[in-house]
Amino acid sequence: MLNQIDLSRSDLNLLVLFEVVMRHRNVGRAAAELNLSPSAVSHGLGRLRVLLNDPLFLKTPRGVVPTDRALALAPRIAEALENLGDIIAVAEPFDAATSTRRFRFGAGDAFLCEYGPALSAQLARQAPRIGISVLHIVPSFRQSVDEGAWDHVLNMLESRELDVALVPWLTCPARFATRPVGEGRLVVATRADHPYAHNPTLDTYCQSRHLVVSIRGDPVTATDAALARLGRRRDVIMTAPSFSSALFLAAESDLVVSLPDSLVTKLGARFGLVGTPFPFDAPPSTVAAVTTRAALKDNGVAWLTDLVCSVVLDTPKA
Repeated sequence: MLNQIDLSRSDLNLLVLFEVVMRHRNVGRAAAELNLSPSAVSHGLGRLRVLLNDPLFLKTPRGVVPTDRALALAPRIAEALENLGDIIAVAEPFDAATSTRRFRFGAGDAFLCEYGPALSAQLARQAPRIGISVLHIVPSFRQSVDEGAWDHVLNMLESRELDVALVPWLTCPARFATRPVGEGRLVVATRADHPYAHNPTLDTYCQSRHLVVSIRGDPVTATDAALARLGRRRDVIMTAPSFSSALFLAAESDLVVSLPDSLVTKLGARFGLVGTPFPFDAPPSTVAAVTTRAALKDNGVAWLTDLVCSVVLDTPKA
């Protein structure tokens, strides 16, 4: 039976502290997110250790590592905080005009290039005190080019490292909510004087030197699977961690790179780049805003999802 005397003497904010330290594995970074001093976080951990009768986090030269008991408690504490968040969200209706919350939104860096100004304008108009941290996310093909490319992003949504993510349409488990916001098509971006721009054949494409955008350095993408089905391959010379850096590299080299058509349309002329269709079937993908159904119970996350969708749908693509 719950010991109500102990609970009344406990600071539930310590559970928030636990979750943030668990996520960062670093007292300094946890302190920065919580707007506390490192010593205050250390003091809070000391109180939490006494409360839970375990060291919880052990110091290392690179930060802290959780004990076995901390790892076992983490999902239960996360669930408890989520339930408390649902209660508070209902008790205190979210008001974007006055809220000082900071949300975490995942998207490719092309999102900021294309829609960042419109997003900033909407924030100034609707929610002048709200902050949005945009995290750069890209697919990972370490296991397979066909499966699991966005599993790491779904995990980030489920752990609430992200509130909302903008990704190609996924077949997600029922606990996730997906909302289509339009279509995205990739084109082959090159200098205007590149051989492929003048002769966009499969042979020219395969003979070119390729650049792949991958935050994790994966040189293999779904394009390679499409080429393999045709009995062809390409040479990936470099990877770049972002679309914006890929723009610079393609402009100053003979590399070719797959970029969103809308990004090349908007920024290609600034870099002397042109977008040319693929020499094989490369159908567009539906872009979706994804979050968890549990998170959508939070009126703030629901507002953020609506905001992101409206910015993408209402911003001119040219």
